[in-house]
Amino acid sequence: MSTSPIPTAAVLDRLRGEEPLIAVELRPPKADLPAKRSMDTWIDMHHAVRRLARNDTVVFLTDNAVGEAEEENLRHLVTNLAEDRQDAALVPFLTCKHSLEYCLMYADRAVSSDLQALTVLGGDHSVGPPRCLPYAYLLRQRIRERHPGLVLGGWANPHADPVAQVDYLLREGYDAEFYLTQIVSHHHLNAVERFLTEADRRGLSLPGVFGVFLYRSGNPTTLDKLSRFFPVPVEGISADFDRGASPEGICARTIRGLAELGVNKVYVSNLGIRRPDARYRRLLEALQR
Repeated sequence: MSTSPIPTAAVLDRLRGEEPLIAVELRPPKADLPAKRSMDTWIDMHHAVRRLARNDTVVFLTDNAVGEAEEENLRHLVTNLAEDRQDAALVPFLTCKHSLEYCLMYADRAVSSDLQALTVLGGDHSVGPPRCLPYAYLLRQRIRERHPGLVLGGWANPHADPVAQVDYLLREGYDAEFYLTQIVSHHHLNAVERFLTEADRRGLSLPGVFGVFLYRSGNPTTLDKLSRFFPVPVEGISADFDRGASPEGICARTIRGLAELGVNKVYVSNLGIRRPDARYRRLLEALQR
């Protein structure tokens, strides 16, 4: 199947440019879904990605998020989103939670399928299979040896020690052209500011895309479960909902808070499988209020 590739510069220019970016993180269907439901999900995502592309965004696709087996994102991109790859910047995740042979073959297949960028992450230690390499930068180095022109993304955690995090991003051999961050909230702006201050002090030039979660409810049980995977300000989010805020309104508040700190590139997680483009549109509307 021959398709027009997304130029490398298109993704990097979008991340390096001055224009704000509200990117999207989507999850492929779970691997154990019945065939019809899986097919319906692919169809929904196909249409959603086409609608999202009209907003000049970037779409990231997860790799077995939170330890749950998902259908392979690369196979999905090649077989189900061929037309969409001509219209949107689509960037799959690849974690180290596979065999090394699989990871290197994945990169080979991505390049042969005209994909121009991968986000290479370590993967959560606490769930799923072990990593094939202890750190994601080691996998990026191996991929870089095979495909020097492939755009690679890394990871940073603004909740952790900012000095150590910036050390990591500046390390020789980090081998990435951009980085994504752990999920943050308007209740975490002090941590984000410490990270940004250290990055500015050290002259970090890599473009970063900060993670924002669209919480759908303030149910403490749900928020506690989410806390197993990333820092969740349970009391703060619950209070936001108690005050009558909508999911999109709370998410918009985080994006505005980040913008006040100078962050204008974010990716939004948890838009759902069914009509994520509709939630995305409501989020954009909330940002305009």
